[in-house]
Amino acid sequence: MIDPNLILENHAVLLRPLLATDFEHLLPFSEHEPEIWKYSLMPASGKENLQLYIETALAAREKLSEFPFIVFDKMQQRYAGSTRFYDINFPFKTMQLGYTWYGKDFQGTGLNKHCKYLLLTYAFEQLQMERIEFRADNANQRSKAAMLSLGCKVDGVLRSHMPTYLSEVRRDSIVLSILKSEWFNEVKPKLEQKLKL
Repeated sequence: MIDPNLILENHAVLLRPLLATDFEHLLPFSEHEPEIWKYSLMPASGKENLQLYIETALAAREKLSEFPFIVFDKMQQRYAGSTRFYDINFPFKTMQLGYTWYGKDFQGTGLNKHCKYLLLTYAFEQLQMERIEFRADNANQRSKAAMLSLGCKVDGVLRSHMPTYLSEVRRDSIVLSILKSEWFNEVKPKLEQKLKL
């Protein structure tokens, strides 16, 4: 089980459980940076979409299938975006890590690596997961580059995998993963070196 009050933090970032009241913190991104959700399956651009996005995330947490976080950048002292664990399967010791987005001011700053370091450490070392999976639209070059730079390995591409929010358009989904042994032997040491931890 994931502690419902779980907080993950280091000197650079704090991740805490997403709350309904976080609507106010995320609204500026929703209103002014709609391009954040270009490749999203569930865009949060605009007030109504953001409200639905948060409500859906919280409902999934109630069912214990997802655990959404809000991301606070300690260096800038500002809320930066959101991320979550999802498709949590404790019997199989697997989960997915995704629904990750940040405002433009936080992209390319190293914030994502700090977030992923905390999330992966918790998933592999506290929850004892054996595999963490990542998925993205195969056309999303920024997302793919970010996952590869973490040390994810490509499992393959699911062709015409799912519809996008543009209804009749379907996407190919790239699937990447990190295994528990890879986390300890490769990914964690390299991330610590990059982050100077």
